[in-house]
Amino acid sequence: MFSKVLIANRGEIAVRILRACEELGIATVAVYSELDRDALHVQRADEAYLLGPGPAAESYLAIDRLLDAVERSEAQAVHPGYGFLAENASFAAALEERGITFIGPPSTAIEAMGSKTRARELMAKAGVPIVPGTTEPVPTLEDARGVIAETIGYPVAVKAAGGGGGKGFRVALSEDELEAAFAGAAREGEKFFSDATVYLERYLPDPRHVEVQVLADRHGNVVHLGERDCSLQRRHQKLIEEAPAPAVNDELRARIGTIATEAAAAVAYTGAGTIEGLLQGEEYFFLEMNTRVQVEHCVTEMVTGIDIVKEGIRVAAGEPLSIRQQDVVLRGHAIECRINAEDASKNFAPAPGAIAGYREPGGPGVRVDSGVGPGSEVSPMYDPMVAKLIVWDVDREQATARMLRALGEYEIEGVQTLLPFHTAILQTRQWADGETCRDLIEDRAWLKELAAHKPSESRSATPETQAATVEQSYTVEVSGKRFEVTVIGPGVAGGAGPVNGAGPAAAPAPAGRKPSRRRDRAAGGGGGAGGDTLVSPIQGTVLKVAVQAGAAVEEGALVCVIEAMKMENEITAHKSGKVAELPIAVGASVGSGDTLAVISSAQE
Repeated sequence: MFSKVLIANRGEIAVRILRACEELGIATVAVYSELDRDALHVQRADEAYLLGPGPAAESYLAIDRLLDAVERSEAQAVHPGYGFLAENASFAAALEERGITFIGPPSTAIEAMGSKTRARELMAKAGVPIVPGTTEPVPTLEDARGVIAETIGYPVAVKAAGGGGGKGFRVALSEDELEAAFAGAAREGEKFFSDATVYLERYLPDPRHVEVQVLADRHGNVVHLGERDCSLQRRHQKLIEEAPAPAVNDELRARIGTIATEAAAAVAYTGAGTIEGLLQGEEYFFLEMNTRVQVEHCVTEMVTGIDIVKEGIRVAAGEPLSIRQQDVVLRGHAIECRINAEDASKNFAPAPGAIAGYREPGGPGVRVDSGVGPGSEVSPMYDPMVAKLIVWDVDREQATARMLRALGEYEIEGVQTLLPFHTAILQTRQWADGETCRDLIEDRAWLKELAAHKPSESRSATPETQAATVEQSYTVEVSGKRFEVTVIGPGVAGGAGPVNGAGPAAAPAPAGRKPSRRRDRAAGGGGGAGGDTLVSPIQGTVLKVAVQAGAAVEEGALVCVIEAMKMENEITAHKSGKVAELPIAVGASVGSGDTLAVISSAQE
C-alpha cells in the first residue's frame, strides 16, 4: 500500500478521497489555488501545496505545477478524483514515466475511451450496441449537414469528441438549429477538453440515462456493481441519481451488466469506471465510458456496501478486488441530490457567494459529501456543487420520504441553492411514477414558482466573541507549501485589523480541526431586470452577444450568453422593445447586477 497520496482535485471529492486514505492509513497531500487557501480539503490534508492563481488553467489543470507538487511532496501516487485532469491521458502518462502511480486506468485505456468517437468504434467492434451515429469526427458544418441528411435525420445530438459531464453536448431539433449546436459543442470541447472535434448521434427525445458501475483489477477480474439511474438532468448535467434504476428488472440488469464488463475488458481497464448508456424501452445503447470515479458513485456504495474509492486505491497498489461478482448484492434504495449553488427559479442560473450559516442533516440512512462549511466561498471559477446529499432506505418510496426529511434539515445561508428545487420535484407525481421529469425541468413557469427568499447576509463575529482570544491562528506559505502557525498574544478588540501585520484575526479553530482564517462577506446578489435595464444575474464572461444596439427585440429573445461556473447561461430580454444601450462585448467580464442592455419600450 502507498505511504503517501496526492489528491489532484478540490471540493467534496477531494475530501471524500482524503477520508478513504485516512482509513487506509495513507498520508495525504492536497493542492490548491489561491482562491482555495481556506478550503476544507486544504485544512484536512497532512500537507498542502499552492498551485497558482484561481483560474483552473493556471492551477488544477496545470500539469507541470502538479508534477512539481508530486516531486516536492514525495507522493507515491496521485488520485485525480473527477473532472479537471481525471481523464487526461497525458497527465496519467507523465506520472507513469516518473514512476508515480496514477490511481485510475492506464493512460492507454483513458486515451481509448476518452475520445468518444474512438470509444464508439471500439464498442461497435466488440458487439456492444451504440446509439446510431458517426464513429469518426465530423470536420465541418457542411459535412454534418450531409451526414444527417443521408443517415441520421433530426433531431440530432452534436457532441464534443473529448466531452463529458454534459460539456460539449448540443441538440439540433431541426436544420435551422444545427449551426448554433455545432459551434456550441465545438467551443465547449475546445474550452474544457482542448479538443474542438465533434461527432453526431441520433438524439433520443426522452430516454432514461442508465449507467453501470464497474471495478477491474490487474489480475483479470472485472465486476459490475449494478446500475444507477441519472435521468433527472438540466442542460444534460445530472441533478438527481438513484440506485437501483426504477425501470430495470433483474433480466435487464444482467444484460447491461454484461455489456459493461465486456466494454471494460475490451480496453484492459483497471480501477473504478462507469459505462453510461441510454435506455429506450427495452433497448439499451452504449453512450460513453467515464474512466474515473463518478460524482454519483455514492448511491452505488449505499446499496452494495462496497467502498468504491478504497477499492480503486487498493487496485492501483496492485491488490486484487476484494469482491467477486457473486458477492455483489443490491439492498434497498439510495437517492442522491446534488446541492448546487444555483437558482432553479432563474433556469438554474449560477449563484456564487459566501456561505454564512451552515448545518448538515443527519439521522439514520443519511450521508453528506461536502467540501464546505461556514465561511466557505462558492467561487464562480469552479463547478457550482456545494455538496451531495445521499440517503438510503428499504425501498424507493421510503427513501424519497427520508430525502425530503433530510432536505428540510439542511441549512445553507448566504447563497441560493437547489434545496427548494429538490424538495419540490420529489413531491411530484412524475417522480413518484419514476419518470424522467423532463417536462417539469424544462417548464420555466414551474421553475419560477420555486423562487425563494433572498439569501441572508453573512454574520460577522461580535467584539465579545473576539476580545478574549489570546491564540491567533494563521496560514502561511513558504515557497508554495502551506503551514499552519499559532501566534500567542493579546486579543484584538473587535476582531478587526492585523496582528503585527500578519493578517486578519481569527477565532480559535474547533477541536479536532486545523485552524484557519475566516472571512465573512455579503452574499452574492440576485440580478434581474428593473424597468428598461436588463442586468446580469451572475458573475461571468460574455461568450456571445446575440443582438445589436438599435435593434428591435421581442420579450424572451436571446440577448447574450454568459459563462459562469463551467456553464453557458442564456440571458433573454425581459421585455419587448428597442436595444437603446448595449455596454457589453464578447470576452468582457460582467458582475452580478451589471447592466447588459437597456431596452426601451417599442412606442418610445
